[in-house]
Amino acid sequence: MSLLAYPSTGSGHRLEDGPSVLSLYEGFFAGGARILHTAVVRALDATTPQRHSVLSLSDRVQREFTAQRISSDNSYRRLTAAGVPVRALRRMPTGPVTTSQLKRVAQSVAKADVVLSLKEQPLTVLGKVGTSGTPLIACLHRSDPEHQGAGVQELVELDRAGLLTAAVCCAVSTQRAYHEATGIPLERLPVLPNGVDLYKFRTDAALRAGKRAELGVVGDAPVVMIAARFDAMKNIPLFVRSARRFVREHPDAHLVMCGAGMTADNPAFAALVAEELGTWPALETNLHALGIQSQMAPLYNAADLITLTSAFGEAAPLCLLEGMACGAVPVTTPVGDAAAMVGDPRLVASFDPAETAESWKAAFAQREEHFERIFRNRQRLSEQRLFDAYARLISDSAASAEIPMAV
Repeated sequence: MSLLAYPSTGSGHRLEDGPSVLSLYEGFFAGGARILHTAVVRALDATTPQRHSVLSLSDRVQREFTAQRISSDNSYRRLTAAGVPVRALRRMPTGPVTTSQLKRVAQSVAKADVVLSLKEQPLTVLGKVGTSGTPLIACLHRSDPEHQGAGVQELVELDRAGLLTAAVCCAVSTQRAYHEATGIPLERLPVLPNGVDLYKFRTDAALRAGKRAELGVVGDAPVVMIAARFDAMKNIPLFVRSARRFVREHPDAHLVMCGAGMTADNPAFAALVAEELGTWPALETNLHALGIQSQMAPLYNAADLITLTSAFGEAAPLCLLEGMACGAVPVTTPVGDAAAMVGDPRLVASFDPAETAESWKAAFAQREEHFERIFRNRQRLSEQRLFDAYARLISDSAASAEIPMAV
């Protein structure tokens, strides 16, 4: 068989008679877009009349020196634990899609009342099989359509053919970039800002103390964290070069680096660290290259600063929201909507390592002031408004296609 059916491992609550909603994933791998979309699917499946399922166009992924099968991915596990059906094609994302696999995709789409495409990449497959008249919503999570491959052109073609119901943008920068690149009218590019689970991501003094002790942090030594994959977009060299300057003033600092490819097993990562931080006496004990992590809240709680050094492509980075919700002060480069998200121009750094290090130093010195401001406005980080907006959009899309809805 070309399609794997993964059984549910939990007993998710279902409300009957609502529209059947199919989400198309390119694959399962650690990343903000998948984490966020998975949260939307789980919430709507459990709390609305909508019945959600997922079809992944691959069952394994290899990125940033990390290979991963679908069954080991945290988002997949969360879906199945909630009782959401997940199926996957037996293929790598870069591999060809066979005729029988295309038939399976077509059958799944035909059975759905609404189709959600997680990012635009799955649209290249959808363009080959059609939509069978099913309302189609693309979910966009980047601000650089020029780097997103053939999926963007397929987005344009589907829109021109009248098959695109909407393309949800997670940020104003996404809406602006895709409107300019595709010509899709703004009314079909609604902005639904990202949010996070404020119960899962919250300040916890005991969690902070325990994780800092585990990392070997002494007293009030600064902990600077980055959560990103080892990719050109994320500009990891800027983080490491800024860190080299930061530890000159704070030699007892700890650097936490997590994400795909952020391990000594990655030759490029190891070479970068050796070149920039090789003379730091505390390198062996105070640099924590952790790779992919399934439990992020303890690390965010341990951190004083959550940093983003990306050069392009970001829209509404989830790591900043999660970190802020846990009490870490964010410092970001001016990409996507990040500057608006952190809410203070002092927390927006340049792309120069020396200037970025100075921004880190100032943010650490002013951390109590920033924490109090963020905490007062913490509710704006909540994901509930996102869930409500997606629920309305899906219901309206189903209704426009004359799908019977529950009363």
